[in-house]
Amino acid sequence: MQVRHLVETSDQPHVILRVIPFDGTSFPTAGHGLDYAHGPVSALDTAQLDTSHGSELVYTVGKLETYRLVLDRMEQATLNPAASRELIHRITKDT
Repeated sequence: MQVRHLVETSDQPHVILRVIPFDGTSFPTAGHGLDYAHGPVSALDTAQLDTSHGSELVYTVGKLETYRLVLDRMEQATLNPAASRELIHRITKDT
């Protein structure tokens, strides 16, 4: 089961598992994949959006700031790692 694999993988020190609970919170990118690649040189940051018409690369400063804010908002809505793991354990026990 993929969910168990996520929990097992989150035992590694370089992996953080955080869950957004289903409480009605919505985000502008809900339903679409968003990958944000960043590094020490912010001018090279890139976001990849998976949309209904294909993948889109975003690298302009203004749009990257928007997606960084979306990701920050999403992170604020997540449960902490321990609570995220507990929620997953509870869900997998019920299925």
